[in-house]
Amino acid sequence: MRLTASKPAKRVALIAALGAGLLSATGCGYINAQQTTHQYSASDGVREDVGPLQLRNMIIVSSGTTGSSSTLSADAPGRLTGTIFNTSDKSVPLTFRDASSTVRLDVPAKGEINLGDEAHQVNLAKTGAVPGALAKITFSADSASKDVSVPVLDGTLPEYRTLIPTPSGSASASPSGSASGSASASPSGSATPSGSASASATSSATPSR
Repeated sequence: MRLTASKPAKRVALIAALGAGLLSATGCGYINAQQTTHQYSASDGVREDVGPLQLRNMIIVSSGTTGSSSTLSADAPGRLTGTIFNTSDKSVPLTFRDASSTVRLDVPAKGEINLGDEAHQVNLAKTGAVPGALAKITFSADSASKDVSVPVLDGTLPEYRTLIPTPSGSASASPSGSASGSASASPSGSATPSGSASASATSSATPSR
């Protein structure tokens, strides 16, 4: 005697099979956290928030060498790049320091500062790490302060080649005026304005007889 499944039984089996298929297709997404809910830097640099300031794509660019030596050194000069956004209604001073220098930037209210611009470039006396490694910089704004590990890159990527600083042995920052932000830097902790120079020379000549 041959038994055949009734139509209701077939429907139950079909629904069970569809349910198992849906669970296998969506189970990973249901159990695991969605990647879109996590913040990350879709760039070479890092991001961090310090008080009302937002630091985005922060990178140190350096050749990694000093003088005529081809050996990589953490003492090579570097340039900090990235963009700083101010979300508050007032100008906020941002101070960041590493082992060799201290830099202060005044970020205008509801404004931004692009450290990739020549008007806002910040050169560090010492990078603090070789290219491919991370250098620690302490960022402070208002009452907030954070230690950030900033990646150090060299000129392998063409977009960073023009940002590599020339060896100078001191930290410097180029001010741009109070309306759009200003910068000052000093390796000894005191503010030293850039863009000015003084020189004196004396000469004497004694005719020969």
